[in-house]
Amino acid sequence: MDWQWENVFRMKVFLETYGCQMNVSDSEVVRAVLAHAGYELSSVIEEAEVVLINTCAIRENAYRKIYGRLDTLRPLRKKMRQEKGRFVVGLLGCMAQNMKEAMFRHPVVNLVVGPDNYRALPDLIDKVSKTGQKKDLKEIDADLSEYETYQGIDPKRFDGVNAWVTVMRGCDNFCTFCVVPYTRGRERSRTLDDILCEVRSLSAQGFRQVTLLGQNVNSYHAEGVSFADLMTAVADVPGIERVRFTSPHPKDFPEPLLEAIAAHPNICKHIHLPLQSGSDRILEMMNRTYTQEEFIRLATKIRRIIPNVSITTDIIVGFPTETEADHKETIHTVKAVEFDNAYIFKYSERKGTIASKKFPDDVPAEVKTTRIVQLFDVQHQISFMKNTSKIGTTLPVLIEGETEKRPGFHMGKSPGNMTVIFPETSHLPGEIISIEITDATTATLLGQSVSSPVLITL
Repeated sequence: MDWQWENVFRMKVFLETYGCQMNVSDSEVVRAVLAHAGYELSSVIEEAEVVLINTCAIRENAYRKIYGRLDTLRPLRKKMRQEKGRFVVGLLGCMAQNMKEAMFRHPVVNLVVGPDNYRALPDLIDKVSKTGQKKDLKEIDADLSEYETYQGIDPKRFDGVNAWVTVMRGCDNFCTFCVVPYTRGRERSRTLDDILCEVRSLSAQGFRQVTLLGQNVNSYHAEGVSFADLMTAVADVPGIERVRFTSPHPKDFPEPLLEAIAAHPNICKHIHLPLQSGSDRILEMMNRTYTQEEFIRLATKIRRIIPNVSITTDIIVGFPTETEADHKETIHTVKAVEFDNAYIFKYSERKGTIASKKFPDDVPAEVKTTRIVQLFDVQHQISFMKNTSKIGTTLPVLIEGETEKRPGFHMGKSPGNMTVIFPETSHLPGEIISIEITDATTATLLGQSVSSPVLITL
């Protein structure tokens, strides 16, 4: 082994992740790539010679967080360069892909790598970490791929109950507000055999739940295998007791998929169905490819085929030109569908999207705030009604661990993905136990183990 590689093998890497579940899954791939190349993964940033930040580009607030985080690295960079003559800061993920060379304007950044280029990380880190340079070296690899799915890489995960399994990457929908097609590329799917090999390994490691991931996960298609086929095959793996999936698009819910969810006991009866807006005019501007009526009809069909299903959604408030009438149409849709929960966001213009080029961000900030508060109020009432209706019922709950704010209590998830809090039992994380629901809030169910009831109150 020559000196250069011996030097690299001794480097410690600290990896930090921001954003969605896909970024969490990608960071697991990054850890596997680096560990295979001989890097030591550190949980303490002050000990690291390489700091990698896996970034999100979905909203402006995500950008501000990353720039703020980079600023905090200035003292560490100065210290490490004095002590060891090198310090690498790399930006990974969607923000890196979207901003590319512009990220080098921040003085601590000298490595930019997009989501399709993580296999190259060991070589890239080696190039920018060479000592004896009077000027910082910089490297960028942010080319999108038509083929990369990281097939054959066994992600390096932390212990837990749930494992994220990326089954496809990219998106072909080109919603006008969304940066994903430009940061993640076009749709491509992993093979069924490769996915099942990973899931069997997860089962052997003790994971009891897997969540299938993709930017448009129900568009999965590989070698004639549909998403319904994939879901069923994964749910049939011995040891896997629950299967979830995210995120889908309302255009991709053929009846066989709904029937597979309804028929298989291991597939959770929870569907995330992003609405984004209830106004037909805004939906057309967003290129969502459905109308309010079609969306409501789909939600009704889902509830007919899958009894007791939980339906959640995403909503964007203040899309360009949104009027009060458009906003009222969204409120009408929320009331008509009665979502179990909704994730509601203010519109945030993203560089490179169709909306940023065609539609000025013309809804005043104070109007967005007023409308989001109104929507929150409507959804909170619906969520509270839905949750209180479960009082007196018994639900199978997958234990995830201790609660952070209530010592002596455990928390877990119902099949509908509701958080359930209950007194500690002798059961361990990963086990499914029966919990009788005794009380509820807008966001949480409270209960007691059927085998050892201990009453709790709000």
